[in-house]
Amino acid sequence: MPARQRCHYPFGVTPGQLAIAVRAAAAAALTDLGRDPSALPDLVAVERPRNPDHGDYASTIALQAARQAGISPRELAAAIAAKLGEDPAIRSAEIAGPGFLNIRLSSAAAGAVAGLVIEQGDAYGHGSRLSGQRVNLEFVSANPTGPIHIGGVRWAAVGDALARLLRAEGADVTTEYYFNDAGAQIDRFAGSLLAAACGDAPASDGYAGEYVTEIADMLVKQHPGLPGLPRQQALEAFRSGGVALMFEEIRASLAGFGVHFDVYFNETDLHDRGELDAALARLRQTGRVYEADGATWIRTTDLGDDKDRVYVRGNGEFTYFAADCAYYLDKRGRGFDKIVIILGADHHGYVGRMRAVAACFGDDPSQTLEILIGQLVNLVRDGQPVRMSKRAGTVITIDDIVDAIGVDAARYALARYSLDSTIDLDLDIWTRRGNDNPVYYVQYAHARIASLMRNAAQAGITRGYRYDPSLLTHDRENDLLKALAGFPDTVATAAGLRQPHRVARYLEDLAGTYHRFNDTCRILPRHGGSLDETGRARLWLAEAARIVLANGMFLLGVSAPDHL
Repeated sequence: MPARQRCHYPFGVTPGQLAIAVRAAAAAALTDLGRDPSALPDLVAVERPRNPDHGDYASTIALQAARQAGISPRELAAAIAAKLGEDPAIRSAEIAGPGFLNIRLSSAAAGAVAGLVIEQGDAYGHGSRLSGQRVNLEFVSANPTGPIHIGGVRWAAVGDALARLLRAEGADVTTEYYFNDAGAQIDRFAGSLLAAACGDAPASDGYAGEYVTEIADMLVKQHPGLPGLPRQQALEAFRSGGVALMFEEIRASLAGFGVHFDVYFNETDLHDRGELDAALARLRQTGRVYEADGATWIRTTDLGDDKDRVYVRGNGEFTYFAADCAYYLDKRGRGFDKIVIILGADHHGYVGRMRAVAACFGDDPSQTLEILIGQLVNLVRDGQPVRMSKRAGTVITIDDIVDAIGVDAARYALARYSLDSTIDLDLDIWTRRGNDNPVYYVQYAHARIASLMRNAAQAGITRGYRYDPSLLTHDRENDLLKALAGFPDTVATAAGLRQPHRVARYLEDLAGTYHRFNDTCRILPRHGGSLDETGRARLWLAEAARIVLANGMFLLGVSAPDHL
């Protein structure tokens, strides 16, 4: 690939860079007017106006700062516009209404975004808004009593995409899977395995499905005498062996889905290391522990919880709440500033409880804890619910969804919607090779550009080391440049709001913008012709679009194929 060529313009070309320039111009204008620049907000936004006749970008900075500066918005806007107009990167800065600023970039400054994208390559879109934050991001964390179901698959897709976004904005992220390998559900799982090994039906509250029989058969094959052991001894063997096999299967399924956790944390480690006792000792120091009805309680109601919580039952056993307390303390002890947990819709009650836990240990939960609640996923075909898995009974598993539509489609589809919305996933759409399949539409745009570059290479045409950005003046070129320039802000917003679906929707808009550009603006010369400078600039623009499409798909954990 040719060496990357930097294109310098005083104001840069992305909305973020332009916002910095607008604030600097506003500060200079206020100084000239004898006013205090501290009247300006720390962060200034520029937005693309809905009506392109109003310019490339718009700002309300004059309206925001005028009152505190003691000046009319239009007078301040006029002063800012004059400062902006001094730079050749700004073609015009006009005042509208009570003090809006409508800004148009010069064609050279607007066109420079293509060079900026190519120069930064894989790093384009990354920022530093979260630099210095240490984040523990926990997601999926399904009990090791069966395969990961469709809800867990959604959290895998969203959680991994969110981790990528947070890292792209500079955060130090550790992804974590919490294995609940202690407690009553593990006892029921062991009992179900023993029943299957003996040819019996599981208990009414046990686990069913072919996977239970498969695991029981594997354990019996490894240790033929298991079913004949005394019951408690057999249960312990099926417990440890069954959980180990489920761990192995869950990790393998996640790896096949492209999700790899930095830490797999076992609940039993909290018990074995005495961390539940240590957490209780810390809580006693706060004066929130009391005894009632033979149990040990934590007073959490005055910290926003809906009821006080039992920490140790009357029989001496720790509760799940006790493990929650110890686990939170363990994470904070490992140096994480922010603990983010993605949970399903049935965990709404968990939010108040965990915020109370954080507060019990002296933390401000609004600073150290985030719990994201997601909604359900329904699979449909021809408008009817789909029940696919015989292996796991009525549950749809991660392997089912991958077998049905593939990893890329599954990851894109599950990350494409806001977490707080229920998804009806139409299998017919997500397996279709057409524009109504969103992941195909986006991947096709990337493959189309890759094909363009292959055709150029076969014709002996190279992009070269530089281009003239001022030649990119066509409306479709300008649309594409603006879309590319908006990618860093999309990434920053998606990371800050914990909303990976914003990247998916951006990619679909970008793909459509590219297709319209490609259909309207000839890039390569006709057979036998030579590449003119406009074509060269368009070749740079096309390559920049390919890079941004690839970068966006990477953030969602989706491949960017060169062929479809």
